[in-house]
Amino acid sequence: MVQAPPGLAPTVDSINRINHGDENENENDQLEGFGLKGLTGLVRMEQTDATTFAIGQDLSKFGLDITGETEILKNLLSPWSETSRSEVEPYFSIPKLIQNINPPPGPCDNRIQQFADETLFYIFYTKPRDALQEYAARELVARNWRYHKDIQVWLTKDSNVEPTLIGPDVERGVYIFFDPHNWEKIRKEFVLHYSLVQA
Repeated sequence: MVQAPPGLAPTVDSINRINHGDENENENDQLEGFGLKGLTGLVRMEQTDATTFAIGQDLSKFGLDITGETEILKNLLSPWSETSRSEVEPYFSIPKLIQNINPPPGPCDNRIQQFADETLFYIFYTKPRDALQEYAARELVARNWRYHKDIQVWLTKDSNVEPTLIGPDVERGVYIFFDPHNWEKIRKEFVLHYSLVQA
């Protein structure tokens, strides 16, 4: 039998109160009860510390006018202002959008040319059906990468090995594949059908 740690095990008195009930329980005993018996004070909305802690407090009792359009945070310095070390907490505001930025930012398709291949692959695989995916795909095609529709990976010819033609639209050669699962470039020999490559 598993025993509860010391201090957490129910006492004989609390078990008797649960099983038999006690009509003369005081408020603290009700809060220690289990199940619905411990919630009776909350249901009756009695003004106790436990009810205030569980439900909250009416802000109008603190003297705050919450009926109007006033901003409370500008008027309320801090709930701990008496114990605060600083005299006044500064009020921060978000600056307005600057219209004239020099130099002006260029379109995304101009900036995407400066990205590394791995960054373009990241954009392509993490932004499906997005304009950024289209920009990344265009830039990868401009860098001689091609998307294989059947195996759904990007590949490019190895510049050190010249491929040999097997048929009118088939060639065998060494290609570099980008593996999105291991996030690495893999070099291997492959038979490529031109119809399966999206240009």
